[in-house]
Amino acid sequence: MFDIKHGIKEHDESRQGEALLLEPSLQQKDNGASGRKLYIESYGCQMNFSDSEIVASILLDSGFETTRDYKEADVVFINTCSIRENAEQRVRNRLKEFEAAKTRNPGMIVGVLGCMAERLKSKFLEEEKLVDVVVGPDAYRDLPNLIGQADDGQRSVNVLLSREETYADISPVRLNSNGVSAFISIMRGCDNMCSFCVVPFTRGRERSRDANSIVREARDLFNAGYREVTLLGQNVDSYKHDGVTFAQLLEKVALVNPLLRVRFSTSHPKDITDEVLYTIARYENICNYIHLPIQSGNSEVLDRMNRTYDREWYMDRINAIRRIIPDCGISTDVITGFCGETDEQHLETLSMMDYVKYDYAYMFAYSERPGTLAAKRYTDDVPENVKKQRLTEVVALQRQHSLLRLSEQLGKIQKVLIEGFSKRSDQDYCGRNDQNAMVVFAVDPRYKIGDYVHVLVENCTSATLIGKII
Repeated sequence: MFDIKHGIKEHDESRQGEALLLEPSLQQKDNGASGRKLYIESYGCQMNFSDSEIVASILLDSGFETTRDYKEADVVFINTCSIRENAEQRVRNRLKEFEAAKTRNPGMIVGVLGCMAERLKSKFLEEEKLVDVVVGPDAYRDLPNLIGQADDGQRSVNVLLSREETYADISPVRLNSNGVSAFISIMRGCDNMCSFCVVPFTRGRERSRDANSIVREARDLFNAGYREVTLLGQNVDSYKHDGVTFAQLLEKVALVNPLLRVRFSTSHPKDITDEVLYTIARYENICNYIHLPIQSGNSEVLDRMNRTYDREWYMDRINAIRRIIPDCGISTDVITGFCGETDEQHLETLSMMDYVKYDYAYMFAYSERPGTLAAKRYTDDVPENVKKQRLTEVVALQRQHSLLRLSEQLGKIQKVLIEGFSKRSDQDYCGRNDQNAMVVFAVDPRYKIGDYVHVLVENCTSATLIGKII
């Protein structure tokens, strides 16, 4: 799931966008469905992919079925990300491809969902003439109505943010699912105001789901054959609902069944507590893996980023993780060339990387996002060539650390959940270990996808462990 990436932030934003499809047997519910065909394509973080599953559920209930080919769809949605400028450009390029299909099928409805929809609603309606529907992350329940308006020739928009919406009562349709791993959204929005980030403005204020609904969803997934869930939130450590903390929620989900692996993303250094760490250590099925974004290793830059922690605080949290969960995998996010960053401050980021030796990292050069606090307060004054050079140094160092961390597993036995076949060969299975490292090993007819196996690690690259079932 993780590799060395740069240019895009968040866990699955390396996925350049993909069609999210249903199994044919699940494509249509028996409710007098119209049979209109839906195509959804998602870009960005895991939250976006989870949201697309909610959208699909809502529209299946309204009689849609899915198609693997946008050219034959009646409704085409692109679920967007606003974190990076290049993500927005990819969306615009993709819309041009949809335009050709709409020329051949004038009745096709094209919609933009998600974070870009909220931030760029007027541009999409005024500049992208092919866009019929613009819908923000909190307005997906309104999609059937908005599609109806578009059918009547009205271009429609709903980007209102909500202080209550969590979609807790909607059972997401597991799109493009391997039947083994699934996302569970435990909260929405963000109250942190990191100066480089648009999320508080595109996803609204923080609100948490009822814990019982989360546990029920996890139990339903396990009973349906899933063996791993990832609890999602912009800042999972600040989860709180009716007195239930994130540590307590983790425990509740872990207790669903010892065969259900539990992961979570993303943690915030200012909020991750020892209670969470001890909970992870206490339950074997809560994976020993934490994504803890650093962004910068320099306290002054962190202050300008409004991260609300400094270098020493972050190191204390790393020390706590190493003390309480000694074999914990740790990954991070790094921004190079943030406003005012000096060469010396950049070197502190490199020194932090040397201190932690992250298993994986998502790394990118800073680009100003309109509407953020940084765009209002600071000058984007680090030259692009300097940003890119610093990024090159960060990527090179992380590659060394990733190889080091994986090489430490050589000769050791890993418990691996088989997720599917390797991308390179159907003669190999692949799955992740407890620390979130991808493991590749030869297919054994005694085991199937969804089984746990023990794999002896014999070799590795900077991104993958290679071994055999024992």
